[in-house]
Amino acid sequence: CFVGTKETAFIYAVTSAGLVHSVTRSCSAGNMTECSCDTNLRHGGSASEGWHWGGCSDDIHYGMSFSRKFLDVPVKNVTGKSRSGLAAMNLHNNEAGRQAVAKLMSVDCRCHGVSGSCAVKTCWKTMSSFEKIGRFLKHKYENSIQISDRLKKNLRRKEKSQRKIPIGKEDLLYVNKSPNYCVEDQKLGIPGTQGRECNRTSEGPDGCNLLCCGRGYNTHVVRHVERCECKFVWCCYVRCRRCETMTDVHTCK
Repeated sequence: CFVGTKETAFIYAVTSAGLVHSVTRSCSAGNMTECSCDTNLRHGGSASEGWHWGGCSDDIHYGMSFSRKFLDVPVKNVTGKSRSGLAAMNLHNNEAGRQAVAKLMSVDCRCHGVSGSCAVKTCWKTMSSFEKIGRFLKHKYENSIQISDRLKKNLRRKEKSQRKIPIGKEDLLYVNKSPNYCVEDQKLGIPGTQGRECNRTSEGPDGCNLLCCGRGYNTHVVRHVERCECKFVWCCYVRCRRCETMTDVHTCK
């Protein structure tokens, strides 16, 4: 069962983060009537250091509030209470996604002054790219924490020896260990990786070492025929050569 696995935790977190990011970006772009830029920063700054808040700071507070109402309230309503074990874990992972967006906020500035002297700077807060947020959550996924399926007062680690180590707001939590995605399992809808095309030279997730789960790979030659070196001939047609290439394709055993 996929319920409560690392992968489920990542899906909850990245969905929540995506909603915050999308709504907040729409606010800043003026596409929503309920929100705009973050007005709390308009009159702040440090005159002595030569900068002040200006521009349009992303109103992440509205985005996070919207995400909580949209994603968290249904979880609480379905379970009848938010403190059941699975619901509490899902709510935590939702919040972890939101915290990732908040943690990676940065400050951008623009210089003003004669001949670009930067005598004064106007600064505003902006969200990181969603790619950067995704990489952060991927790291949290790889270091996710298994928790006990028996909820007492709070969520707690499964390993008794580690229970004194606090669980952070940005940590991803799971209850059940993940199934083996390497081997086909029709009941769980897992296709396995046998026959998947892989990259022999890559060390990433598309690499043969990882994707083939240590089973090795087969290599076969594929012939590609395509039109190439096309030129326009006056008047009026296109003349091309017929190019043939041979490439090695690797598939998992």
